[in-house]
Amino acid sequence: MQKDQLSTTNPNYLHGYHPFEFSDYFGESPFSLIAKADQTPSTPITARLGLLKHILGKIDAGDYPSKDYFAQYMRHKYLRNCRPNTLRQAACSLTQFLTFYRDSGKQHLEQMSREDIEAFIESQQDRGLKPCSVRTRLCAVYAFILFLIERKVLGHELLERRIKVKLPEQLPRAMDPQDVKQLLAVINHVRDRALILLLLRTGMRIGELLSTKVHDVDLNNQRILIYQADKTGLGRVVYYSGDAQTALLAWLQSRNSFKEMLFYAQGRQSLGYEAARSLFNKYLHKAGLAFSGYTLHCLRHTFATDLLNARMPLECLRVLLGHSSLEITRIYARLTDKTREREYFTAMDRILKDHSDADNQCDY
Repeated sequence: MQKDQLSTTNPNYLHGYHPFEFSDYFGESPFSLIAKADQTPSTPITARLGLLKHILGKIDAGDYPSKDYFAQYMRHKYLRNCRPNTLRQAACSLTQFLTFYRDSGKQHLEQMSREDIEAFIESQQDRGLKPCSVRTRLCAVYAFILFLIERKVLGHELLERRIKVKLPEQLPRAMDPQDVKQLLAVINHVRDRALILLLLRTGMRIGELLSTKVHDVDLNNQRILIYQADKTGLGRVVYYSGDAQTALLAWLQSRNSFKEMLFYAQGRQSLGYEAARSLFNKYLHKAGLAFSGYTLHCLRHTFATDLLNARMPLECLRVLLGHSSLEITRIYARLTDKTREREYFTAMDRILKDHSDADNQCDY
């Protein structure tokens, strides 16, 4: 698409889509008009700082053993520049562990033993948590223990023969091509179609797409700039196909051009994960795929599988998916190894032919 076409097909072209014309049209950013209503200077609070204050407030109000160490550890994680999701996950895991530790009758962390960790893991398994979730809780507990050891609160014996949770090696769950066609056929809402197609054609994580702003989209080159991913903290560029471009342009024509986020809910500035998951499940039911077990993340797996089937190199796919290690991307190769599939059927045809020849000889 050429630049002169954007002025007629995309209303955001004049409303800030291209930053160098944004100030020319408004004289100033429209998103700054709200801030100017209150002329009182204030110190900006970032998402990380706001989350830390929220966590520290809950720690202060809670009844946890040696909660001062808990608060110090969360400040330590913040100073290490951990992502908001990392802070949230650590706080959740340690809240559960310290609550369990308190309910077991202990009030001081100096009393902690290996048996306490084992009992906590067993309680998490009894709750029905999946092995991956249990392992996440365990890693958070051991990270906290290491912090306490460095401050001479605990001894090194707790790190001897660490408890390990064995994880199953599951294949990525990709959608069947026919199921993809059925799903897309029932999506008639312009916003939802753009959302689903972008997930399917870019391989973005749902959190990354919901955090995308309008000016992060480059319509001319059909790409989206992810400046910093929430999960890994890495920036990357992803590309999308022609059908996703058509759906995106249709959404840009009808959306409120003064909304900063690319996707938003009615009456809100953004679209949340639960809302996105609900709309995806709604279309699964509508397409007759309610019991298929598909999730939003399956769209990312489908994207990777399709590109590998089209013989894209693993290293290129790794960058597009934002994986930190090639070994993570290599998992998809198990699902899409056409050479292995071809060799299997060739060998099986040979086996069946040999059995057939043997049966014919027995008849004589």
